[in-house]
Amino acid sequence: MTASAAPAPLPLLDFGRVSPSALRPVFVTLRFGLHVLVVGLALFVMIRALLADGANEVPVTILTIAFLACYGAGVATAHRNLPQWARVLWLTALLALWAAMSALTPDAAFLAFPLFFLELHVLAAPLAVPLVIVTFGLSVWGTATHLGFEVGTILGPLISAGVAIVIGLGYRAMAQETKDRQALILDLIATREELATASREAGTLAERERIAREIHDTVAQGLSSIQMLLHAAERDVADERTLEKLRLARETASENLAETRRFIRELSPPSLDEQTLPSALRRLAAAVDEQAAQAGSATRVSFATSGDPVTLPMSIDATLLRIAQGALANVLRHARATRAELTLSYLGDEIALDVVDDGIGFDPAAIANEPGSELRFGLRAMRERAEREGGSIEVESHHGDGTAVSVRIPVVTA
Repeated sequence: MTASAAPAPLPLLDFGRVSPSALRPVFVTLRFGLHVLVVGLALFVMIRALLADGANEVPVTILTIAFLACYGAGVATAHRNLPQWARVLWLTALLALWAAMSALTPDAAFLAFPLFFLELHVLAAPLAVPLVIVTFGLSVWGTATHLGFEVGTILGPLISAGVAIVIGLGYRAMAQETKDRQALILDLIATREELATASREAGTLAERERIAREIHDTVAQGLSSIQMLLHAAERDVADERTLEKLRLARETASENLAETRRFIRELSPPSLDEQTLPSALRRLAAAVDEQAAQAGSATRVSFATSGDPVTLPMSIDATLLRIAQGALANVLRHARATRAELTLSYLGDEIALDVVDDGIGFDPAAIANEPGSELRFGLRAMRERAEREGGSIEVESHHGDGTAVSVRIPVVTA
């Protein structure tokens, strides 16, 4: 039976675990009322037997106490989601005790009505409805044994069973609808939190870029102007002591300008002046190529694009740029390559970044198990960046065969 065909049975007699909702008081009242009805009618049967002072006084009392004890055991385990067989076993024990009471006194027939509700509440509908029919038959049999077959003997339990089935199934449907609505509310709350987090992250990135622009346009430009003015002043000053002070001031301004530019790089990807990812990657490739030449390395870096460029979310631009920086840094430090190719590919529903070199290569499995390795740390950082954007990264490398780093990130164009 699928969930759509019939609502699942509820926790056994548990009126304390109902999900918070506007209908919680209704569910609590109904379940509490069921407990009161069962206990009250059972005590009524026992008291009637004691007042009758007949031969069945003792056995009816013992059976009633056993019935209430069995029922109480079910209430005590109400906080657990018992398996179906445990529910059936518990109800079978209750029905057996009730049938024994019905054989001794016709008053036990009053307990049939709460038992109908109990069966519909504890078991799934395919099991509960047949059990209600069995209970109806036992009720008719118990009453007829003492009072004979009459219209009231059959009609009373029949009406009770019908009413219990309608109300019980209606209650079950209402409880299931409340559960589904609560799950929907939780999903909406989770979605709202995710949207709020994404909005905060986007706001943070935008603010970082704004601050970077402000520093670039004010502090960095001012320091650069000061440096040039001091440099010009050095040419016009002949006094050696004054010239030394000017030189010191210019070097201080130069150091602070370099520090300011480092802040700008950390706050924003190097696409500050050229706002497209391909432009930033092209400048990165040129900068790394120049750096390699100045360091006396044979490595030459090239950049290419493929596909139709689209505007991407800023977070993806920054992620791909940082990964490219890390990958090219690894090439310069470890690969001993003569050639490195940086390729950006627009593939429709995803964007790909590939960094391929013809260096000495390495064993990715060995690096992954090497603690403290700089290369291992760099690869892990790139993987974490890609996974934060829902993407993936693959590293293919063999000793002597170079290395290929491939990043794939699904995108929704901005």
